[in-house]
This record gives sequence, C-alpha cells and structure tokens, in this order.
Amino acid sequence: MSKIIEQKQQVVTEIADKFRNSKSAVLVDYRGLSVAEVTELRTQLREAGVEFKVYKNTMTRRATAETDLTELDEVLVGPTALAFSEDDAVSPAKVLNNFAKDHQNLELKGGVIEGQVATLDQIKELATLPSYEGLVSMFLSVIQAPVRNFAYATKAIAEQKEEEESA
Repeated sequence: MSKIIEQKQQVVTEIADKFRNSKSAVLVDYRGLSVAEVTELRTQLREAGVEFKVYKNTMTRRATAETDLTELDEVLVGPTALAFSEDDAVSPAKVLNNFAKDHQNLELKGGVIEGQVATLDQIKELATLPSYEGLVSMFLSVIQAPVRNFAYATKAIAEQKEEEESA
C-alpha cells in the first residue's frame, strides 16, 4: 500500500474513532469567517473542552460509512469543520450555537449525539440545555427545597411558641 493511501486511511480511522468515542459531534460551515473570528471560536471551543478540526469531506464520508452514520453525507458539502466532545454532549452545540448568533457566517449543519445522527433542530435544542454542572446544580436545588422548607416551617413554629410564652 502506498504511503499516501496509508496516511488517508489513518485520517479516516481517526475521524471514525472520534465519532465513536464522542458524546456529541457538530458539523458546521465556517465560510466567510475571518481568521480572527475562527481563532476566537477555536479558543472558546478549547476552553469548553471541545476539539475543532477541519477534514476533507471525502475522508469524513468514508468515516461515516465505517460508523454507520451515512445520513451525515448529505450535509458534507462545502467547507465543513467538526467539533467533537468526549466529555460533555452539550458543549459543542452550545458554544457553536452561541457563536453563530453573533457571527452569521457560521452555519450549523447537523451532528451526532450519543452515536445517533441528529438533525439541525435537535442540535439547536441541545444547545439550549444547561451544562452537566448546571443540571447537577438544579437537581441539588430541587432535592434541598423540601428540607429547606421544613427548616423554615420549624423555625416559624419555634418563634411563634416563643412569642406566646413571652406574652
């Protein structure tokens, strides 16, 4: 096998592994973004723990064939960048969606969530969800509410009894 074919196969394997190991992946069209804007986007994604890379569409199509994600092939037209996250399914969608609100040249195309092809609407819906830490915080708040309310009620009863005794 020639060296070039071997290198291409390594790239295909790399993309396929990223699709398999990521909790989510988002495909975007970045045409029209300036170098400064792309640098800003990459910085935001890196801070969120998201890997952002541009691959040739032909390599990505071969990777989708290996991972049974061939439904993505229809969005693999024109310049396409991929954002992968192995830790947080919400991060890529959230960062890219927020960036796209301020920069109209960034267009979300579709993606993969937990190994399943997701539509553009599903990606945008995912972007509106709070992060894992936010969900945990909300959950803990809900759990603490009955205990907190019980403590307030107990305190109110104790204060009322003190007022009755002192009167």
